[in-house]
Amino acid sequence: MEKIHSGWGNMGFSYRKTNKRYVANFKDGKWEEGVLTEDQTIILNECAGVLQYAQTCFEGMKAYTTKDGNIVIFRPELNAQRLENSAERIHMAPFPKDRFVDAVIQTVKANAAYVPPYGSGGSLYIRPYLFGTDPVIGVKPAEEFQFRIFTTPVGPYFKNGPKPLTLCVSDFDRAAPYGTGNAKLGLNYAMSLHALVTAKENGFDENILQLGRK
Repeated sequence: MEKIHSGWGNMGFSYRKTNKRYVANFKDGKWEEGVLTEDQTIILNECAGVLQYAQTCFEGMKAYTTKDGNIVIFRPELNAQRLENSAERIHMAPFPKDRFVDAVIQTVKANAAYVPPYGSGGSLYIRPYLFGTDPVIGVKPAEEFQFRIFTTPVGPYFKNGPKPLTLCVSDFDRAAPYGTGNAKLGLNYAMSLHALVTAKENGFDENILQLGRK
């Protein structure tokens, strides 16, 4: 398959729209059939659970081109299990694990032209995510959800590539003891933004949080 992108070796870690993304909705107590769509927009009620109470979780994985030209993904079933664990932690309907793996494969196949070639240093980043969609006012779980997967070709996460990093050791907390730190939730990453921005403003590549500090 002919590749869409050029300049693979110069890509950073940022979003680039690809051809298709996967969408499935949970309504009336069950997951509907998923579809691949070209539309990258999401329409939500202003009172959606994800907007009011951060009811969302996500995963991240990559597809690579091997030397012989095949496209491979590393153990997506483990990401399916972790997404299920995260969803249950904040009372969302888990997306079935077998359907998760199938949806990932469908999405990667639909965007195969965007998987960087072998030796380029790039990969196709895969982002499955799940969020509450129906209106919720007053702290309680949503009852309707949407599961989506998008992909984007990326280069190294750090702009300098595989080189030593400068790390800022901070006193910030990302997650509270006995809290949600063991789940891959959007709210946990929001908690890390201030520490990350502060580190970068002071010339560091990344922030590192201490565990068990006194």
